[in-house]
Amino acid sequence: MPSADLIHIYFVPGLAAGKEIFKNISLPEDRYRVHYLEWLIPNKKESLENYASRMAALVTEPNPVLVGVSFGGVMVQEMSRFLQLRKLIIISSVKSKHELPLQLRILRKTKAYKLAPTKAISGIQDLTKYAIGPKTKKKLQLYQQYLSMKNAEYLDWAIENMVCWDREKTDENVNHIHRYKDPVFPKLYIKNSIDVPGATHVLILNKAKWLNENLPKLIES
Repeated sequence: MPSADLIHIYFVPGLAAGKEIFKNISLPEDRYRVHYLEWLIPNKKESLENYASRMAALVTEPNPVLVGVSFGGVMVQEMSRFLQLRKLIIISSVKSKHELPLQLRILRKTKAYKLAPTKAISGIQDLTKYAIGPKTKKKLQLYQQYLSMKNAEYLDWAIENMVCWDREKTDENVNHIHRYKDPVFPKLYIKNSIDVPGATHVLILNKAKWLNENLPKLIES
């Protein structure tokens, strides 16, 4: 297929994660061209809107598909304001502040997230718990390798903007892939999502086969 006819897909990873999180995703190369966006270092006191505009500027192909995981799902929704998209897909994420779990709402109200800045995080295991959510030692060790963005300025900024995301109304164009057993964003608060059987918050890793089969269907629908 000529390059101009390919569907370009831009993936945005979760909080603190790098492109390695997508290592199990494999889509037909004769139909799709995959791009992985890396997190930028935020400017001092940068707004989410301004940051999203800078991320959107990294999308250079017309009519692309955006796919965001967890906090990356929030980011692609903000980026979509600056782009004309073929499809907008979020995985293990939320579509508005009303889908945030009670714990994050309490953090927002009390501003408790400011009491434990990321500079004080003792190690990568603490960061893994914050960013991904698995609690068993085996899972923590497995997922640590995917958290490559450890810049303190970025982490403080990202955590605050995840907790304080202020989107009131859900974008009806969002295609939401999720799972009931998600310890970070419980399905209890999620509306209108595509359920992936047997998955958890890190379904981008452990349900890649399902995604490889179903992402093309979702994109082409």
